[in-house]
Amino acid sequence: MGKKADYCPMWERLGMDIEAHQQLMNALPSMFQEAILDQPNRPRGMDYFDLAMMEIHGARIQEIVNHKEAGGKVIGAFCLYVPEEVVLAAGAIMVGLCGGAEVGIAEAEALLPRNLCPLIKSSLGFKLSRMCPYFQSADLVVGETTCDGKKKMYEILRDFAPVYVMELPQTKSPAAKKLWFEEVKRFKVEVERLTGNQIDKKSLGEAIKFTNRRRKTLQRLNETRRANPAPISGRDALLVSMIAFFDDYNRFSEKASVLCEELETRVAQREGVADPSTPRLMISGTPMAAPNWKLPHLIETSGGVVVCEEACTGQRLFRELVDESNSSVEAQLRAISKRALKYDCACFTPNDDRIENVVKLAKEYHVNGVIYGVLQNCQTYSVESYRVEQALKRINIPMYKVEYDYGMGDVGQLKTRIEAFIEMLAR
Repeated sequence: MGKKADYCPMWERLGMDIEAHQQLMNALPSMFQEAILDQPNRPRGMDYFDLAMMEIHGARIQEIVNHKEAGGKVIGAFCLYVPEEVVLAAGAIMVGLCGGAEVGIAEAEALLPRNLCPLIKSSLGFKLSRMCPYFQSADLVVGETTCDGKKKMYEILRDFAPVYVMELPQTKSPAAKKLWFEEVKRFKVEVERLTGNQIDKKSLGEAIKFTNRRRKTLQRLNETRRANPAPISGRDALLVSMIAFFDDYNRFSEKASVLCEELETRVAQREGVADPSTPRLMISGTPMAAPNWKLPHLIETSGGVVVCEEACTGQRLFRELVDESNSSVEAQLRAISKRALKYDCACFTPNDDRIENVVKLAKEYHVNGVIYGVLQNCQTYSVESYRVEQALKRINIPMYKVEYDYGMGDVGQLKTRIEAFIEMLAR
């Protein structure tokens, strides 16, 4: 995951804890090998995404450092609600922040309750432990009010990093939509202040087209997963989505397009990663931040194949496009804000859109069952599982809810339970 001889001086300049970070880098390759690289019959187009993950703290960080040294700014974000088009239009780089591993938990629990969602503890923990080069590179960290735990965590994070919080409404009423539109406009002003660059109609229009291109490529990739046999595993599809949060937009779209061509050929030739009789599953629930591929790994080593993810690291990432036809900055910002409120995060109430979308995806991807994965103490997604399960029952698709964390202590128990569920589907 990056060679010490090559990148250690860069990490030191970023103020990282070199010894602790190296221990993390030493542990990740074996995990990546087992969960991702050892899969049989992988598409050749995955070679780039494997390399991107192995260099995620190395070559990609070097590009970001070069950008900063040339006078550019870097904005880190935790969530899809942060409008990346605004960041790109100002000439800045936006990256996803670390938060999907059991790293810095002890440091975080010194400031946060132990019974808090591991994603929140990991997010703060990566910063406190100085093991995330994206955190260390960020000129601004942008949060959003998607859950109470994150809101309060940002108050603590302010002591360790420059933080800006966008107020996301919890409903989709006309008043809420107006509030969010004003938040997007306020964010534009903040980004202009940070970068010193004025965002105009041309730059914002180009940024919208740029981000839409990436989304269209991911749409194309996921369209192939409707086929049986599935041309790509759920682990590999998730890896591609994870890389999208970190990689250069143009390079990502080009490499993902090459992969799409290979997958479309596989579909035409009826070549897949699993036998056509393999139970097809959708993962719903809490988003899976890199490098958390625990759940799809357990599913696909227990007799199933993951063909769809209903989450911010899945369909929400690319499902909606921003309208490109607007002729003013005001109209462009309105289109950006409108797209974001089409997401169906569990923070919204009522959240009928999400329930309807889960059912729609289950039908379109011909799934035999749904694994509803919830990180421990993720209250919104856990509570909403009831309505999701009831909706799936009405179309005769079974759902199984599992609670997990980032550690390995529950792997044996989870695997036994997931195997039993998949065996039931195969009968």
